[in-house]
Amino acid sequence: MVIIVFGLPGSGKSYFALELAGMISADYINSDRLRKEMFHERSYSDAEKAMVYNAMLQKTQEAITQNRNVVLDGTFYKSKIRKLFVRGIAEKTSIFFIEVIADENIIRQRLKKERPDSEADFEVYKSIRRHWEPLSMSHLTLESTNSNVDTMLQKAVQYLKNDKGPDQ
Repeated sequence: MVIIVFGLPGSGKSYFALELAGMISADYINSDRLRKEMFHERSYSDAEKAMVYNAMLQKTQEAITQNRNVVLDGTFYKSKIRKLFVRGIAEKTSIFFIEVIADENIIRQRLKKERPDSEADFEVYKSIRRHWEPLSMSHLTLESTNSNVDTMLQKAVQYLKNDKGPDQ
């Protein structure tokens, strides 16, 4: 199974996704970590983003062939990026989407703090929000606060047990 955890910068998706991966013993693939491994100097250009998401897809496909579950962590803010993953893996395993959202005041506070993998600040958040393409297929949406990750994890596990993923 592949779980795509997506949302805007500062939403809490990475913390949640890492916790979820640990809880269900899945591989964890984070777009920010991968970008840092791939590029010494990062431009966040469309071409660079495409290379990162293609590398994520390749790592996911490798994990699937080894019968490992995967939690993917990235903004996945464009429909074409999400479709790339659905086309690339939906025939091989179940795919689930979990969107993490948060109040903008919480996001603003979170993005003021230094984070080990992400370089996104509030200006990056606003830019991605402007270009955000909502996911139209069935998915779970979780609202992150600063104290509810356990509740989010419980809801996610229940969703994964009860659903078969989009169009399956």
